[in-house]
Amino acid sequence: MDQNPYAVEASTYLAPQELTDVESIRKRYLGHEASVKSIGTLYLLGGVFSLLISAVYLIAGISSFGETGPNDFGGPSLGLFTLAIGVVFLSLGVLQIWSGVGVRKLRPAARIGATVISTIGLLGFPIGTLVSAYFLYLLLSEKGSYVFSDTYKQVIAQTPHMRYKTSILTWIVVILLVTLVLLVIVIVPLITWVNGPGAW
Repeated sequence: MDQNPYAVEASTYLAPQELTDVESIRKRYLGHEASVKSIGTLYLLGGVFSLLISAVYLIAGISSFGETGPNDFGGPSLGLFTLAIGVVFLSLGVLQIWSGVGVRKLRPAARIGATVISTIGLLGFPIGTLVSAYFLYLLLSEKGSYVFSDTYKQVIAQTPHMRYKTSILTWIVVILLVTLVLLVIVIVPLITWVNGPGAW
């Protein structure tokens, strides 16, 4: 019977002495790779959420023309202000989705987009600052640079059998943190829209 050439490669949990050089490299960076890709997934979710928010603000902005708002801030002024917020969320949503897809595929250009988003996220003190700072570390650290390199893409191509499983608890914690950051981003402009620019 012919020997199965994939018999050894089928297991991700090989002993260190049984790993090839390429597998050793993949094993060393696999956790970081998974963390970076999780950023892409979260930005995809955030992008969809931002697009939904932008739709609400754009519709509200259009319907606000001709109406009177609180503090004599209404009509065209309120409409333009609300439309501007909608455009901001629309742009952010598109950037998040584009970056999320690219980061999932470890594209260097998407790494720049994700860095921009994470830098903006630093403004969400304190939780957003902590989460975004961690994202920036994952993206810009030495391991992050290597994970986005062409060399590592070749390593991935040669080790398709190696996978990293993120625990459910980790996903829950990260999603909760990102949700809190998004809520802060939404609440501030919403209060401003309701009460006018002088609300703060």
